[in-house]
Amino acid sequence: MGIMEFHQTFHNSDQFSSSSSSSSSCLTTFKGHSSYISSLTLAGKFLYSGSSDKEIRSWRRSPSQEFESNQEEFQNNMVTAGHGAVKSLVVSSDKLYSAHQDQKIRVWRISNEFDHHQKYTRLATLPTLGDRTARLLMPNNQVQIRRHKKCTWVHHVDTVSALALSNDESLLYSVSWDRTLKIWRTSDFKCLESVAGAHDDAINAVAIAGDGDVYTGSTDKRIKVWRKNPDGKRHFLVQTLEKHSSGINALALAGDGSALFSGACDRAVLVWEKEEETGLMEYVGMLRGHSKAILCLAVVLDLVCSGSADKTIRIWRRAVAGNYVCLRVLEGHNGPVKCLAAGVDRCNQNDRSFVVYSGGLDCDIKAWQISVPLV
Repeated sequence: MGIMEFHQTFHNSDQFSSSSSSSSSCLTTFKGHSSYISSLTLAGKFLYSGSSDKEIRSWRRSPSQEFESNQEEFQNNMVTAGHGAVKSLVVSSDKLYSAHQDQKIRVWRISNEFDHHQKYTRLATLPTLGDRTARLLMPNNQVQIRRHKKCTWVHHVDTVSALALSNDESLLYSVSWDRTLKIWRTSDFKCLESVAGAHDDAINAVAIAGDGDVYTGSTDKRIKVWRKNPDGKRHFLVQTLEKHSSGINALALAGDGSALFSGACDRAVLVWEKEEETGLMEYVGMLRGHSKAILCLAVVLDLVCSGSADKTIRIWRRAVAGNYVCLRVLEGHNGPVKCLAAGVDRCNQNDRSFVVYSGGLDCDIKAWQISVPLV
């Protein structure tokens, strides 16, 4: 399908949302944060949210039919962490990793005291004191960060903007506005590698494929693809993807890693697909419809969800012919949609139901049910 066809299809995407046989509804609005929602992630029975005023909260997930109950039973413990906004959250078994504007990554142990109640205990702050101390004495571990200031290479020296875990959860990847990509071992929280100058400007997003390829998206308008050397000790640059006309804010991968989706301030979601022969990503089209910057993306099965500064969420689905259609436009937030998370609610012989969670600058988290008939 040519690029021109993609433009023709998606400039009129609202037609699909009104005529599609899919359905959507807002199940509930979670209130509790007093500042804008900056990150969301799903893990097991819980939704985790981070806000710009340093709070991390957890909310118990329930089947869609239970959302009409008193929402207070869905809210769980809250913890205040660090000295800046919570920018990203990821969960690995009983550990929660949070990235912060104060240049730190924090590790929390999650204790399920009861079925519906959680407790957080801080295990570590990265880089750890031991990791920093071990590097101090050797000059080659020092990097210049300002005219009269040096620090060890394990430090991020600006906002840690995004986190991602490797498929086996043994490695944590962090990116920062300091233009570096860092790799941490989750068993002992040691920083194994730092890719300095990974981009020419702030890095806003990172995504990890099942095969180990690492994707980073930056304000410099580029997506870079990184891969481990055969010795497994260092990452090298495989490919640079350049099609966006402004800074990239979000990345998301299809479950099998065959497609990458990128969202930017140019109001477009670009679609990239992996070539079987070369193993490289190729630009295949553009999803148009949002009137302002794309701020976040989420993928669940064959659905792509995009959140925008235009206060809406769009739900896209790949059609049989390989093109994408906009199934729904979700409206309800009173501010830009900053973060998304999505999961499967139920499947039967006739349709599938998904729950999409959205966090906005209006301080609200909304849960949406999307029902899509099976093709």
